[in-house]
Amino acid sequence: MFIASILAVALAAIPSTLAQTDFTSAHNVTPITGTWASGSKQVVTGSGFANPANMTFTYPAVTGVSYAFTDDGWYESARYRFNSNGSSPNCITGVLNWHHGQYTFNDNGSLTLNPLSDGYQQVQDPCAAETNFIEQYNTTELYMGWQIFSDQADGPKLHLFQADGTPVAPLFQVYSTANMLPTELLRNVTVTLTDKTLAVMNAGSRSWTPAGVTSLMSGVFALALSSMFI
Repeated sequence: MFIASILAVALAAIPSTLAQTDFTSAHNVTPITGTWASGSKQVVTGSGFANPANMTFTYPAVTGVSYAFTDDGWYESARYRFNSNGSSPNCITGVLNWHHGQYTFNDNGSLTLNPLSDGYQQVQDPCAAETNFIEQYNTTELYMGWQIFSDQADGPKLHLFQADGTPVAPLFQVYSTANMLPTELLRNVTVTLTDKTLAVMNAGSRSWTPAGVTSLMSGVFALALSSMFI
């Protein structure tokens, strides 16, 4: 009975000990503040990627992901990706996504991104009834962990792990400061946070075809493989 009581006390103390994020350990060699980008660093946060005022994007040459963090709790995220369809190889979906807001370091070492309500994304699916549309995006994102290593060739390298443990592509520090749009609401938003049917547009901006996506994907896949093992 005595041993069981001691064990219970010890186990109860573990979460509070492990919960504290260790910002000085060897796997966090630099603060998370700054601008981070994956792969070829063609996708970077800031005005060169998104224009929230009119909900448009400037298309990067290749896919990628980028995050920027300030030292006072603000973040911005830029993503350009393709989603394959195993049952219909020609139905590759392209998504551009932008959002910003405030981030929080949680006691268990996780990271939460709390977006403002002006985030948005463009979805293009050649096989869907609506092949090209723009919708609101303001989903809170949870990353179960993050680590920063020192890469001999590229310097600081940030690893983010999604809520299910899936790693985000390795991110390399592009700037030591945050390259981002103003940290305020950048567009009048009159819809609810959960509405996913907003601003449906037959967008006249750039679109892609299955053939074009296939050729681009081969290069992107090779680049992604190389960056994952750096």
